[in-house]
Amino acid sequence: MQTWDQLYIGGAWVEPAGNDRLEVHSPATLELVGSVPEATEADMDKAVAAGRSLMDSGAYVAMGPEARADSLQKLNELIGGRMDEFATTITNENGSPMLFSQMGQVGAALLNLGTFDQLTRDYSWEVTRDGAMGGPVIVRHEPVGVVAGIVPWNVPLYLTVNKLAMAIATACPIVLKPAPETPLDAFMLAELVDQLGLPEGAVSILPAGRAVGEHLVRHADIDKVTFTGSTAAGRAIGAICGRDLKRCTLELGGKSAAILLEDADLDAAMPQLMMAALMNNGQACVAQTRILVPKSREAEMNEAIAEAVQGQTVGDPLEMTTAVGPLVAERQRDRVEGYVRIGKDEGATVAVGGGRPEGFDTGWFVEPTLFTGVDNGMTIAQEEIFGPVLCSIPYETEDEAVQIANDSDYGLSGSVWTADAERGLDVARRVRTGTFNINTFSLDPVAPFGGYKNSGVGREFGPEGLAAFCELKTISGA
Repeated sequence: MQTWDQLYIGGAWVEPAGNDRLEVHSPATLELVGSVPEATEADMDKAVAAGRSLMDSGAYVAMGPEARADSLQKLNELIGGRMDEFATTITNENGSPMLFSQMGQVGAALLNLGTFDQLTRDYSWEVTRDGAMGGPVIVRHEPVGVVAGIVPWNVPLYLTVNKLAMAIATACPIVLKPAPETPLDAFMLAELVDQLGLPEGAVSILPAGRAVGEHLVRHADIDKVTFTGSTAAGRAIGAICGRDLKRCTLELGGKSAAILLEDADLDAAMPQLMMAALMNNGQACVAQTRILVPKSREAEMNEAIAEAVQGQTVGDPLEMTTAVGPLVAERQRDRVEGYVRIGKDEGATVAVGGGRPEGFDTGWFVEPTLFTGVDNGMTIAQEEIFGPVLCSIPYETEDEAVQIANDSDYGLSGSVWTADAERGLDVARRVRTGTFNINTFSLDPVAPFGGYKNSGVGREFGPEGLAAFCELKTISGA
């Protein structure tokens, strides 16, 4: 069992202000797998004060981008050296299948760190332009200030690393608040951050619940909030930031559409589509949960999708052969089962699944489920379920498929599957979503990631993500 008794505040392990602890239970076995101190408002205040002191001193900026990039490189190496331990810890925390924990959680974090390392070295931190009024103009990218980073439980290390790396790259002190469900991997990360030699106040990692998280967001010395989580929580955070004129990046929910065109090769598409649709037990904001099928091949495609869903191995998430493990908590299983009932009540057909898998009386398991005959106006097609539940939605024409894909309050991800890449690119250009894939699924860290509409505000990744942690300063007359 993994336990810690201190909090990581400003680069040091310190005694917590309170006595409460967060206990972590495996979603598969319900056994206790670890515990950590629960941060209080006083702990948050101490962390923010440490960050503000560093920000005001100028010592972090004085390191220079090369030294900060070296820190990212070292962190990449340190995480890579404990890859299996991180993956096992995350699986024990949230039920993520081990293969996904290794590749989609830890492996993806390492890929992003390597990209951000190079980006930090290549970024144009200061440029000189020929001024329109005769003299040169200097434009500088400077750190936005002290950052609050709030991370959800579904892909904790990956999302934490993304926020942490941008903060280190730009010399922004950051106070990270892991979700109370998944603090263990965050404390492992703190152990590695402690080896980087960053200035005092650069990084704090404080797990806590919603009330303490709100205190952090409202703190007068927080200059920017970067949040990943539900649209409802994002609205609340955005409202606070708007009132206080804090900068914010909000990466929120999704209800993404995978469009199968008439010429799609089903044998080639199904393995990748299942990964994109059911990754992390369906607990992914980018999951392709609406599958749009042409009526001319509806029966054939639904049969192929059903067979693929039926073929997903449900089991112990620590086993490499498991494709779908348990949901993170009982409340999440209740939520998903509630949507399954709604789908049935609204007239959709359960083609596969719809219940609890046999032989799994312990743990928060739900069968991978496929609804067919879904109208895009149904609740299960419009609301984010965050579980292994897919909807097959028929369409007549390509234009109608695009219209259905766009008929959503969300716009985070999407995909098209076709034998004609140019046709797929035309579809991609017409779907209003922040990221889109043709015959594959990936999130490339060199390019901006974020959403349209209720899927969020701002972008992460790439130079655009780094710029979101900066303020622009113009200097004339030099």
